Amino acid sequence: MCEAMGRDVVSVILGGAGTVATPKGEVVEIEGEVITTTVDDVFENLKEAQNIMIVPGYGLAVAQAQFAVADIAKTLSDMGKTVRFGIHPVAGRMPGQLNVLLAEAGVSYDMVFEMEDVNDDFPDVDLTLVIGASDTVSSAAEDDPNSSIYGMPVLRVWQSKDVVVLKRSIGNTGYAGQMNPILFKDNTNVLLGDAKDSCESLRNMVSELAKPAGVNSKLKP
Repeated sequence: MCEAMGRDVVSVILGGAGTVATPKGEVVEIEGEVITTTVDDVFENLKEAQNIMIVPGYGLAVAQAQFAVADIAKTLSDMGKTVRFGIHPVAGRMPGQLNVLLAEAGVSYDMVFEMEDVNDDFPDVDLTLVIGASDTVSSAAEDDPNSSIYGMPVLRVWQSKDVVVLKRSIGNTGYAGQMNPILFKDNTNVLLGDAKDSCESLRNMVSELAKPAGVNSKLKP
């Protein structure tokens, strides 16, 4: 666990997200603005994307959105799209929590990958859905030496062609208590709201898309 967080045992026990080295300067100021999106637009993103990565975090567990997400992944996979889950070693409140939740929801084991198995693949990913994760996908861990999470291994979701982050509110931060810079990147949109509600809406839309053309209202002009 300490290795996965890039921290020593004392730092983990005492709390905070700092690395072994104590930041000595000011955290890099984030420039840009957060662009929000809608469920309808995210559905369009899913329709167009062929290579999709889903990165869940503790927020998915809190919202109990794993069942809707599992259905979305299975339906998209059955449509011929490449769908994978990228799991950080310490995602959730304990190692392995997200793996257990996805297994309980019926996600196939061959769709679930550890961070080190997919981190080099993000430049080839069309769309990454980040659901309830923050510090584990924060670019500050690699770009900002003065960030308290600098040096922590993270999933490089920002290297995807497009990123959609599902969050309850813009102000919500992760364990480190810092805003995630990826929210301000040009290729990132934020879908605000309860993750379960958002994912259930997406599941319904994706299910309609998968129906035969004769009964699929989403494909009618």
